[in-house]
Amino acid sequence: METNSRKEQEALIMRHLAAENAHRLDETLATLHPECVFEDVAMGRSFHGHAGAAEYYRMWWEGLRIVVTPESSDRRMWTDDGAYVAETRFTGVHIGPFLGLAPTGRRIEFRFAVFVPFRDGLMAGERFYYDLDGLLRQLGIERSELAA
Repeated sequence: METNSRKEQEALIMRHLAAENAHRLDETLATLHPECVFEDVAMGRSFHGHAGAAEYYRMWWEGLRIVVTPESSDRRMWTDDGAYVAETRFTGVHIGPFLGLAPTGRRIEFRFAVFVPFRDGLMAGERFYYDLDGLLRQLGIERSELAA
């Protein structure tokens, strides 16, 4: 059962987003439930708990230096069961290894949708949907070329 209000959840999301965009791992993890689950649907991978969330964030931050870059056309809404849903955009630069790819220095930009449930006043995780093939094409590679 949820104990925090929608207003408190929105404030939590804003704190999370500020910490995430600044790549402050400890502050980002502080907004997440210890048993959080991150599900990257495009990659077909899940990451569990704070250790898994840290691995997931590092993969993106150290590889693509991404930040969330909202636009006025983005959509944000709440589901009937209390999850937050947002459609927005990531931008970044391929600065380090990402999915086995050496850094290319290429700029990337892609839209994504995220579903965020809550538990005990914290974010219980995130489920991401995005076009992985489109992202890889921006890096100059096809999915079939990724190392197994």
